[in-house]
This record gives sequence, structure tokens and C-alpha cells, in this order.
Amino acid sequence: MRMHKNTNKNVLIEDLGLVDYQQTWDYQTELFNSIIEKKIALRDLPEADQYAPAGYLLLCEHPHVYTLGKSGKRGNLLISESQLQNANATYHEINRGGDITYHGPGQLVGYPIFDLDNYFTDIHKYLRFLEEAIIRTLAEFGISAGRIDGLTGVWIEFENPVNARKICAMGVKASRWVTMHGFALNVQPDLSYFKNIIPCGIDDKAVTSIAEELGKHVSMQEVKKILVKHIVDLFEIRIDQLSKINVL
Repeated sequence: MRMHKNTNKNVLIEDLGLVDYQQTWDYQTELFNSIIEKKIALRDLPEADQYAPAGYLLLCEHPHVYTLGKSGKRGNLLISESQLQNANATYHEINRGGDITYHGPGQLVGYPIFDLDNYFTDIHKYLRFLEEAIIRTLAEFGISAGRIDGLTGVWIEFENPVNARKICAMGVKASRWVTMHGFALNVQPDLSYFKNIIPCGIDDKAVTSIAEELGKHVSMQEVKKILVKHIVDLFEIRIDQLSKINVL
């Protein structure tokens, strides 16, 4: 698809709070489809009349839920349907990349719905930018984090494979350079829920959180504020004046 003559880096940021996974999936799908539909409708207009749709960044927490990406294995969920119910958790097979992961209270989930025609048409670069925003956020809490070659996401003790611990998982979907799904940063979730899965299909790495690493309570609102700042800086975003978030 042809890149827009005039790019649009306006992004509407919405803090949805604690919200049901299916409800949020439906909402981001609606926004994702609306951007694609606009792009298709605009492409036949004269170049002078074309404009780029704005993007969205949804921030939220979910009740306990396990999600399996399209390249994942059902066997990486280690508990039965009845055990799921006893854990007050749900399970969804979804259309992002990656394997199985957990979402729950105390975990900051971000869904950037960006038209990459406004930034750069490179999914790998997009993932690296999201990782970098997380790495910079963690650095402000005094936590050194980084990447492991061949593994998407952000890790603690990333330079030591034996002790490496995942602190942020990522999985995205893109169509016509429009993105959905995103990242899940462990701020202070109940880490015992990760014992019910093989996280991201990786069975030799532990999972951690900001609170676990620091040994103290962490403010979710503070993490949101810092993370939004780094996403805005890296992508050179202009925050839409209608943004519904109380941490800016």
C-alpha cells in the first residue's frame, strides 16, 4: 500500500483500567479495522486529498487470563478446564504472533494500534522500539534490562542465559502496516499464575516483575506515566488532545 503523502503521528491514548480481555480484544479489533478501512477508502483519492488516520494506544490491566498466539501450542497451557475455573482464569486463542502468555491484575498491558506508514514500515524495528521503551522505563526504576538474541521481549540478566528472567512479553499482529496486540509488562502481578503455563513456549527461563526485582510495592500509575513518555519520545508521537489518561 502506498504511504500517505502527509503522515499523522497523532495518537489517542486511553487508560481503560481493569477490563475484561474479550471486551478489550473486541475494542482494539474495531479500532484496527477502522484504520484499515480508512486507508483502503483513501488510496483512490487524489494524492492531495489523502490523509493518514490517527493511531491509538490502549493501556489496561486484565482479570486473570491466558492467551495463545497463532504459532503457539495448546499443550503449553499446563492446567485443565476445571483448574482454570478454580484459578478464576479464562483462556483465549487469538490472532497475534507468539505462543502462550498470562495477563492479570498488576500487569501493565499496552495495545498500540499504529499505522506504521506514519513511522516506518518495518515490523522488526517496531518491536525493537517497543522493547526499547520498556528498557528505558525499567532503567528509571534502577533495573538493568535488555534483549536476548532470537527471543522477543525484555529480560533481566539478559547477558546471562542461565539467570535470565522475562519481565515483559510481546506479541503483535499487523495488516496493511496497521498493528494491534502489543506488550505485557509485569509491574506487580501474582507471578504464581505463570506456573500454569510454559511462558511463550520457553521452558528454561524464569519470569519476574518490577516489584519482585525491587522487593517493594510499585505504583502502576508511575510506571504508566514513565512508559508513555518513552513511547512518545521514541515514536515522536503527538498526543491527541482527547486522550483519556490521567498520568500525562
